[in-house]
Amino acid sequence: MKVIFHRDFRKSYSLEPAAEERRMDCVLEAIRDKVEFIEAESAEYSDIAACHTAEHIQNVSRMGHYDIAALAAGASIQAANVGLEEPCFALVRPPGHHASSDFSWGYCYFNNIAIAIAKLKEQRKIRRAFVLDIDHHDGDGTINILGTKGYTTIYNPSERDPDSYLGVLKEALSYHFDIIGISAGFDSHKDDWGGVLSTEHYGEIGKLIKKASKKNRAGCFAVMEGGYNQKVLGRNVMEFIQGVTEG
Repeated sequence: MKVIFHRDFRKSYSLEPAAEERRMDCVLEAIRDKVEFIEAESAEYSDIAACHTAEHIQNVSRMGHYDIAALAAGASIQAANVGLEEPCFALVRPPGHHASSDFSWGYCYFNNIAIAIAKLKEQRKIRRAFVLDIDHHDGDGTINILGTKGYTTIYNPSERDPDSYLGVLKEALSYHFDIIGISAGFDSHKDDWGGVLSTEHYGEIGKLIKKASKKNRAGCFAVMEGGYNQKVLGRNVMEFIQGVTEG
């Protein structure tokens, strides 16, 4: 699988858990010999402005986070474009799914996955998109930006046991779509904040996504969101990548 990444994502840009040092390194150590890296490029201002107000963008700039957030958004656009042809993963930070059009919280600044999907739609590369958010927390920002657009279905599983989680996920993936974008948070792991899934379950999720993508003859890309236990994060990401790649 191709992975979009930039060395600047390794830098600690704040004191937030999402920016904690070594968080990216533990993932890189797990996947580096099994994926193909592509260097991330920053999103254009116009791509960010398609999803966020000028006031919000200015606020992010005043906080000093514009450059790293724009780089994460750009990496997500790249992953979406690669994903039209083959599965792709944007290994980015800061995360984005709590970023609404004019407000953000939860360590997010710009909504990476919304910006990527809006770009594909603007370029007429897709007609319908499906956003699967497997982070422990609902992607309220994604719902705010894409939920009323009419071309995107958004699903956030909330089940508290693995069997039910995988069951509803399988049903949700029966929608028709041209591309599936995964807000790939790994904090639902049993040793992370959510306490629900095992590492192996992320492989099962990846396989379900691969199957649905093949059935729809659709594209597939994922964008990193949460996941904070560095002891398991790298293995969780690798298991997910293997599931999506191998099916």
